[in-house]
Amino acid sequence: MRALILVMDSVGIGAAPDAAHYGDEGADTVGHIADACMAGKADSPRRQGPLRLPNLVALGLGEACRLATGRVPPGLEAPPKHSRFGCASEISKGKDTPSGHWEIAGVPVPFDWGYFPQTVPCFPDHLLKELCARAGLPGVLGSCHASGTEIIAEFGEHHIRTGEPICYTSADSVFQIAAHEESFGLERLYEVCGVARRLIDPLNIGRVIARPFVGTSADNFRRTARRKDFSVPPPEPTILDFAANAGRDVVTIGKIDDIFAHRGTGRNMRADGNEALFDATLDGLGSLADGGLLFANFIDFDTLYGHRRDVAGYAAALEDFDARLPELLNRLRNDDFMIITADHGCDPTWSGTDHTREQVPILAWNAQSNPPVGRRAGFAHIGATVARHLGLPSPRHGAHF
Repeated sequence: MRALILVMDSVGIGAAPDAAHYGDEGADTVGHIADACMAGKADSPRRQGPLRLPNLVALGLGEACRLATGRVPPGLEAPPKHSRFGCASEISKGKDTPSGHWEIAGVPVPFDWGYFPQTVPCFPDHLLKELCARAGLPGVLGSCHASGTEIIAEFGEHHIRTGEPICYTSADSVFQIAAHEESFGLERLYEVCGVARRLIDPLNIGRVIARPFVGTSADNFRRTARRKDFSVPPPEPTILDFAANAGRDVVTIGKIDDIFAHRGTGRNMRADGNEALFDATLDGLGSLADGGLLFANFIDFDTLYGHRRDVAGYAAALEDFDARLPELLNRLRNDDFMIITADHGCDPTWSGTDHTREQVPILAWNAQSNPPVGRRAGFAHIGATVARHLGLPSPRHGAHF
């Protein structure tokens, strides 16, 4: 008896009830990608034609979209083979990664995160001066809201010449620091981020993110997989804590350990990109002890395609993920339980480059026939259900389905 939670990072299925408050009324990551595919606007050398996700559809993705928006996106109309599907809207404030994952794990975020203003500079002068003094920096570049790839292209060469790291933020509660792995040094970047983490704690900022990159010029700079998040810990115990405290085997895949500030995250398996993350998930499942919990994040949907508003790339990534699902399903035991979900949206057809406030799918697999999940207010029902399956203490929030 084991449990798995797979988070398709940013794969939202339609605007949340409060989306208008965030400027996201009408956002629909999966629906708009499917529309673009049907119209031939997402054709590329990697894929052509309607969006094809037969395995996710068999798990109920199309019908989960119907619950969320009232329609099944084109190409996802086939009837599900499993009845345990539903959708959920987030009750935490914000539309960021930590809030979504913490709520999935049973802990909604009831408070407002701190954010940096849409000004240039966006960071307080005293904060940057203290960061430079404590970290021994000659200065910093950026201090603005920006796309990570664009700001590295803009300032990367200057950074290499001067040793000044690139500091920027987004609509999320983040302080991001980009630096060249070789000229600046990866460990030094992590040390600077650690200093920044301590300095911004009073501002209630959710994450400091180290964004290492390589390359020699703006033409070939690229970010690497050695990103590291310096997060504040969840305000209450999550199902990861419950599992770890009960002596259960816990395996986390990708950035889950960073998101939960390395609390209760067990054996973490890092990998570069969705394909390698899927390989790590299969390896992690193969070594997961009875009674254990595997928690995985698949990051490419968000970072490579959602934020970059790459509809064709996002569609191809969804199809690639779908094509590998049988490998995982064939390795599940009759008493295992798996949920595939998301943490927010990042509609690649939307304006800007930020996350979108959306409902998420709940696609649950087990060998038993059970009632549908239906529409849920809050992601914490996922954590409560996983805790129930594993015989762990019930989180304070959510009810098992």
